[in-house]
Amino acid sequence: MSFNVYVTRQIPEEGINLLKKHCQTVEVNPYDRPLTYDELLRQVKGRDAMLTMLSDRIDEGVINEAKSIKVISNYAVGYENINIKTATAKGIIVTNTPGVLTDSTADMAWALLFSIARRIVEGDKLTRAGKFMGWSPLMLLGGDLIGKTLGIIGAGRIGTAMAMRSRGWCMKVLYTTQSNKNAVLEEMLGAKRVDLEMLLKESDFISIHTPLSEKTRHLIGAKELSFMKKTAYLINTARGAVIDEAALVNDLENRQIAGAGLDVYEEEPRLKPGLAELDNVVLAPHLGSATVETRTKMAVMAAENIIAVLNKQKPKNCVNPEVFT
Repeated sequence: MSFNVYVTRQIPEEGINLLKKHCQTVEVNPYDRPLTYDELLRQVKGRDAMLTMLSDRIDEGVINEAKSIKVISNYAVGYENINIKTATAKGIIVTNTPGVLTDSTADMAWALLFSIARRIVEGDKLTRAGKFMGWSPLMLLGGDLIGKTLGIIGAGRIGTAMAMRSRGWCMKVLYTTQSNKNAVLEEMLGAKRVDLEMLLKESDFISIHTPLSEKTRHLIGAKELSFMKKTAYLINTARGAVIDEAALVNDLENRQIAGAGLDVYEEEPRLKPGLAELDNVVLAPHLGSATVETRTKMAVMAAENIIAVLNKQKPKNCVNPEVFT
């Protein structure tokens, strides 16, 4: 019970309350902003555990200051913000929050898809500006979904959930995956596993769900965008750097693709020049898991991961299991 835990952002109180039941000191960043790097260096000292955000850069420098840290619990599925190699070498367990945000993120991908395909944001702006003068047969024409082809880049948990939601529109599903074929999608939807080039060329809607790694950084660049149909839409709720954002801006400006829906950005929260001025892209502020239920489940899971480690138990969601050997 004498454990000292630091939480780098304010999270749903259920997670904080759970930590307080098991730890003597639970300190939370009081500001509604990420900690600076210098603040991270200060706050990691003397702690038994840190509950961190994807926006926190937990590099070798921070970990080297974490003399007493036993666990870093990341409030996210991804953990590319943490130097796993250094943490493992120091005997620090790193955990994440997988599974609980699958449905909310898949729903967000569909929300972006609908919004850009049916030009909802453009219509909202037009209506609020008092420019809606009545129904017009050629006003804000978008794209149909029924019978179209949906391409899923990265058919893991979220990619699978995204694809399964396509059944209501009788869509053909193509997918790529870095692992084995997706039996669920193939059996339930008749989905077909293809290479990236074929997926880009044949899909009407493309949704990205791959994690960020050196292999996937700029996976979608100028060359890949050139394969897409001019009538196609690109959706990204994964990681911003999977797309070469400058190349995407160029293609959107020149109407080389119909549009895009983005929830994540290459240099988040900064946008590439020109992106915000485009009317054929919907821009959301990283809302993939932003429901009350999901963020609460994430908070509880992140807290449970910490509590397990501090009580010398193996957490359910360890991303560096080699630390135990």
